[in-house]
Amino acid sequence: MLSKRTIIGLVVGSVIIAIGGYSLILHIGTITVNENYVVAVGDSTHYKIPAPASTRQTMTIIGDAFDLKFSSPADGLQIPTTSYKKELNLDWTHLADGETEISIQNTGNTDLTITGVLIRSSDPLWFTYDLMVITSGMVIIGFSMGFTLRKPKGF
Repeated sequence: MLSKRTIIGLVVGSVIIAIGGYSLILHIGTITVNENYVVAVGDSTHYKIPAPASTRQTMTIIGDAFDLKFSSPADGLQIPTTSYKKELNLDWTHLADGETEISIQNTGNTDLTITGVLIRSSDPLWFTYDLMVITSGMVIIGFSMGFTLRKPKGF
């Protein structure tokens, strides 16, 4: 017969393992990021987008005036520091695995609006985090099973 504490531990541990497993499945492969960001007057922003080969990226920058420097891996799209006014639509494909680097400086009198759909590689740190969550669920189940085998003093 399982004690109440064992059953509670099994349920809680199973839920934690399920959450970790679901998160692990979500973090496998590429992640689509819908960007919607505002850069204040005089401020700048920097993007590093790690992505596998053949992933399509799009970004639209709207504002009074801004400077942009763009570098894509391999022989992809390369833009040295260039000034733009009003609107810029970027549409590129990663030709090789690597990072695209984008630097944007707002030089106008209004805020910049940056929107886009960016597809990036999953960070290995999330994989490790998900495994730690699954392991903690297993530890909770293991401790709760100890209540069935022998009753510690004071319980």
